[in-house]
Amino acid sequence: MRQKTVRRRLVAFLALIAASTMLAAPASAAPGDTGDDGEGGSKTLIEQLEAASKGFVDAQEALAKSKTRQAELTAKLKELDTQLAPKQAAVDQIVQQAYRTGRLGPMSALLTANSTTGFLDRAQTLETVGVKQQAVVKDLRETRDQQEQAKLAIEATIRDQQKQVATMAKRKAQAEGALKAANAGKDDPQPTDGGKSDSATKFTGGSGMVDDPTSGGRITQRLLHAMQEAQAAGYDHYVHCFREQNSGEHPKGRACDFAADKGGFGGVASGSSKTYGTNLANYFINNSSKLGVLYVIWFRRIWLPSSGWKSYSRGNGDPSSDHTNHVHLSVK
Repeated sequence: MRQKTVRRRLVAFLALIAASTMLAAPASAAPGDTGDDGEGGSKTLIEQLEAASKGFVDAQEALAKSKTRQAELTAKLKELDTQLAPKQAAVDQIVQQAYRTGRLGPMSALLTANSTTGFLDRAQTLETVGVKQQAVVKDLRETRDQQEQAKLAIEATIRDQQKQVATMAKRKAQAEGALKAANAGKDDPQPTDGGKSDSATKFTGGSGMVDDPTSGGRITQRLLHAMQEAQAAGYDHYVHCFREQNSGEHPKGRACDFAADKGGFGGVASGSSKTYGTNLANYFINNSSKLGVLYVIWFRRIWLPSSGWKSYSRGNGDPSSDHTNHVHLSVK
């Protein structure tokens, strides 16, 4: 009987120890708490990716503006071409009339006048006709000048587009070269790429800083906009943006970490949590031009606007540094 009592007490004691151990076990570390800077790469790699992606996005935006300007100029040129024909016809008519009847001048007006009053009337008519003819010729000349200016402007926009395309290619090579040097960056598309097509509102704010609602720090207006747009689209899990670290966009207020689990940064995402993270990553990708996305990191992959998805496992092997429990977003 005594042995059974001792055994029961021992079992209860061991169970208590086990329970205490489980309660004391730390939760999964948050990004940035495992010795890296929360972006899964060296300072040099992150800086190169930041510079390359920003250069690519800036060139991409300049290219889009240039194409819009080209379309406007082309429409203007078409309008001027339409106006030119009747204006040229009006000038041709004046020339033909002068050739057939002779140009009405002061001397002819004087010789054909029957009286002083008639001469004054003819002189006034002469002045009126001259003013109208000058206006027609001037209008034609201005239209031709505008036409030539529009053609030159179109040529300039095309040269600008060629320059931006070259810059984009250079930045793409820079980003992929940095990843290759870090033994990462192989193409890594997956069947889940594409995700939802929720549309975000284009950022039209300034470059100033605002209070970060997820921390005590400050973030850019663009990042706040991206976070709020994602939340409005239904991505309402835990998010944390500003934090102090040695490199990357977080201390600059240009990056957020979006937890895959609703309660925070847990273990490796699976099931509905992984689906949530994949859809969120693709939400940012599908709206990258509207939000000014530099890169997205999710589940050992990094998405760059220049190159698409690339393999990216530069962390410490834990869910946070490997980005298997959260989506990292960086904006310009």
